Amino acid sequence: MKKYYCLILMLLCLNMLTLQGQILTTNTTYLKDTLKPKSFLKELIVPTSLIGLGVVISNSHFEKKFQKELRNGVGNNYNLPIDNYLRYVPIAEMYFADIVGLKAKNHWFNQTKNLTISIIISDFITYKLKKGINKRRPNGDDKLESFPSGHTSFAFTNATVLYEEFKDTQPIIAYSGYAFATTTGAFRMVNNAHWLSDVLVAAGIGILVTKLVYHFEPFKKFNPFKKSKNITFIPQIKEKSYGFYFAYQL
Repeated sequence: MKKYYCLILMLLCLNMLTLQGQILTTNTTYLKDTLKPKSFLKELIVPTSLIGLGVVISNSHFEKKFQKELRNGVGNNYNLPIDNYLRYVPIAEMYFADIVGLKAKNHWFNQTKNLTISIIISDFITYKLKKGINKRRPNGDDKLESFPSGHTSFAFTNATVLYEEFKDTQPIIAYSGYAFATTTGAFRMVNNAHWLSDVLVAAGIGILVTKLVYHFEPFKKFNPFKKSKNITFIPQIKEKSYGFYFAYQL
């Protein structure tokens, strides 16, 4: 049972750390805090803490023992590739909310724009680190691309976009993305594809990059579909490939 407690503790820590930072942001919104630079710095505490903690425990005895106990708990042959799909759920939630008419922070094109920019940047950072650090996966994969987790950075990027869009209007939807992202990271470890530090750093990267994108809002005024209500334009994102789905309703 000890192994399962470790996994539950990890899930709770990720969710609590993330939600703590988001609640700080929500409180400042409701209180109409005018100190925006200070408020934004508070939002960066959680992702930078996750990155820092991940760096500290990487390759440590604690990390190796944690992974060993986790795999012993579920069985060394256990593999449930649900993490390949859960990482996309926050994106699906966002566009489904748009389709049913729930109020979001931005127009769907701006959502797509921020999502695409955030994914490209976080993916670039993640895969550059993978190639530069060359950390072996716990399953012994010879590709040496363990640190950080690409699935996890992608999932937390998506979850943070969802949060930013619906934090003021649909808080349950806004926070739900982090539950799916955290579960994605957990299953990367359960499936023996990543270490705890890989997941923590990746989560921090995904949150941090997206927070910066929403703060600086690149190409803020660029929206050729602002007045169009019958056009759907959704990014199609797969492993190391990007595309778009475009539909026009007559």
